[in-house]
Amino acid sequence: MAAEQAKQTKKTGRIRQMIEIYKTTKVHDRNLPWALLLSFVAPVALSVLLAWLLSGNWFGWVLWPLTGVLVGILLVMIVLGRRAERMAYQQIEGRPGAVGAVVQSALRRSWRGSEVPVAINRNQDAVYRVVGRGGIVLISEGSRQGTQRMAADEERKIRRAMRNVEVVHLYVGPDGDGVPLPKLSKTLVRLKPKLNRREVAAVYNRLVSLQAAPVGIPKGMDPNRIRSQRPR
Repeated sequence: MAAEQAKQTKKTGRIRQMIEIYKTTKVHDRNLPWALLLSFVAPVALSVLLAWLLSGNWFGWVLWPLTGVLVGILLVMIVLGRRAERMAYQQIEGRPGAVGAVVQSALRRSWRGSEVPVAINRNQDAVYRVVGRGGIVLISEGSRQGTQRMAADEERKIRRAMRNVEVVHLYVGPDGDGVPLPKLSKTLVRLKPKLNRREVAAVYNRLVSLQAAPVGIPKGMDPNRIRSQRPR
C-alpha cells in the first residue's frame, strides 16, 4: 500500500512539474500551445490514415490510433522540454554563472566538471574547466579580452601537471564568433574523442587534487529553477 501511494505521489509530482514548466515557458513562447497541439495531432492523424489504408479488421483500427496517441504524447513531452530549455537559456544568457548552469545541469555523464569557475576577474569574466572524452576543455565566459589571459594561465598550470592531455579552448560570450550558450553542451559532445572513461576519471581527479581553494563566485544558475516574470 505504501509503495503504491509513493508511486502515485511521484506521478502526481511529475504532472504538476510538467504543468508548471508549460505555464512558465508559455509566458515567453506564445507559439508553444500550437507547437504542442501539432506535435500531438500529426502522429494521431497519420496513424488513423495508416489504419484506413492497411487495416482489414478491428484490431488494426484499435492498434494504429493507440500507437499514434502514445507517439503524440511522447512528442509533446520532447517538444515541451526542448522549448523550455531554450527559453531558460535565453533568460540566463549573458549573465555571470550561465556557463556554470550548463556544466551543472546539462552536461552528459561522460563529462565531469564544476559549476564553480577555476578563474575569475573583477568584471566577473570567468573560466570553467571540464573533462570528458574530448580532453580537458577550458570554457571562457564574458569578455574575450578579459578571459584570454586567465585561460592561458590555466592551460599552463594544466601542462605542468599533465603534458600529454590535449587542452581545448571554448568561448561563450558576446565578442566574436563564440559558442552560443544553448549549443555549449552539443559542442562539447561533438569534440573528437581523445580519452576513454578511465582516463577521464583519472585526469579529473588529478586536476581536482591540484586545485587550490574554490574561486569566490556564486554557483551557476539552474535554468530549470528560473522564475519568469510575466510581462506587464
